[in-house]
Amino acid sequence: MKYIEVEQKFALTEPDRLKKQLEERGGKPAPAIRQVDTYYNAPHRDFLAPAAISEWLRLRETDNGASVNYKRWLPEDAEIKTHCDEYETPVEDVEALRRTLVALDFTKLTTVDKTREEWTIPGEVVVAFDTVADAGHFVEFEFKGDAENAEEAITRLQAFIDGLDVSLGDRINRGYPHMLLGRER
Repeated sequence: MKYIEVEQKFALTEPDRLKKQLEERGGKPAPAIRQVDTYYNAPHRDFLAPAAISEWLRLRETDNGASVNYKRWLPEDAEIKTHCDEYETPVEDVEALRRTLVALDFTKLTTVDKTREEWTIPGEVVVAFDTVADAGHFVEFEFKGDAENAEEAITRLQAFIDGLDVSLGDRINRGYPHMLLGRER
């Protein structure tokens, strides 16, 4: 589903067992990469003002290039978000974009520095093993298949997760920037 993201995040407790299960399902890992994500607040709307943060603007830098991304989590007023609108595009000149954001009075909120090992599972799921500086180890399951709507994608992702014979840690209902900013929601 273009422009809609459905994912679930958990504390990582049994990485080796989970990777074995993914291999049994035909999963293949990509080489681990470092991602440095800088999050910005907008001058016209304070992303941190709501009790539950519902949007971010992120500039991501990796060895393979850079991208800019905007996310708006839904349902907007819910404490637990189920999916988000997501708009992402590559950035050719990251320094030019960074200077543009500063010139437009966007302010830096936090930087998430992580190493990500991404596994693609044939069909519809990508599983990311993340090691986040100052936050810990996590696993994210993201739906990448074709679905009629977000609800169908949520159901299918949940079925995939429920079908795993592995103990996942606590479900995490907040993003890495929330953690680094000390926000629960």
